[in-house]
Amino acid sequence: MNAPHPTGPRTLVAGIGNIFLGDDGFGVETVRRLTERLLPAHIEVEDIGVRGVHLAYQLLDGYDTLVLVDATARGEAPGTLYVIEHDSPLDGGPPAATALDGHRMTPDTVLALLNTLCAGTGGQPPRRILIVGCEPASVDEGIGLSPPVADAVPRAVRLIEELLPDGEPASRATAGEAAK
Repeated sequence: MNAPHPTGPRTLVAGIGNIFLGDDGFGVETVRRLTERLLPAHIEVEDIGVRGVHLAYQLLDGYDTLVLVDATARGEAPGTLYVIEHDSPLDGGPPAATALDGHRMTPDTVLALLNTLCAGTGGQPPRRILIVGCEPASVDEGIGLSPPVADAVPRAVRLIEELLPDGEPASRATAGEAAK
């Protein structure tokens, strides 16, 4: 049985990625470790894995903040953590056409689908979307994280806790300093 949703702003921390593609499992492993921590009741932590369509529909339940945790290739050394504030087109404009591949949905594809769903249902997207990413070493077939990405998981857990000290996102400056 699920506990009732808390009143007031809600935050969802969603780990995404494919555990069968090496470091792409970073988000899944990070949220698994985050579930072992004591968090405020209005912060929900969920292993989404490759279920991007599920995530888009879940977001229709009304979240103020979304934190996506995922492997994020940006050209730095493997294990480098990033905090990216997503400048989302969700608040305006027509929904973009979204090609759905349930097992290869990037955060942008999930958010485009959410935009389409909100336009059709009158729902509201999260007010703020953050991505906590980690530079992968390899996303080739295989189970298990590379050593630098595995070493980044506990740092990512602490970073997320710092980003949401009371369930509300910290300022961008604080988040950027925490990622260094």
